[in-house]
Amino acid sequence: MIIIHANLQVQPDQEQAFLKAARAVVEGSRKETGNVSYDLKKSTDRDCHYTMVELWEDAAATQVHNKSEHFQAFSKQAAAFMAAPIELNVYSAEPINM
Repeated sequence: MIIIHANLQVQPDQEQAFLKAARAVVEGSRKETGNVSYDLKKSTDRDCHYTMVELWEDAAATQVHNKSEHFQAFSKQAAAFMAAPIELNVYSAEPINM
């Protein structure tokens, strides 16, 4: 399983437009084959800061997602919403032997 956290610092005057665009990408992504969950979370300690939390069955599913129409549409709009570059963290959910 692949876990992705996309940290998004949104411009205050773009927050409502961002949320509208985010709703479309969340709804579309949840319908994709290979998607386990796809949620947008709002920070409790930073204004206009959100994290997209994605769980995918495997890396192949994320590659298909990145080419999807709804993700491409969101990606094209994202720069206009952001106050800082998107910070992307990708994790493997495979157990770690310790």
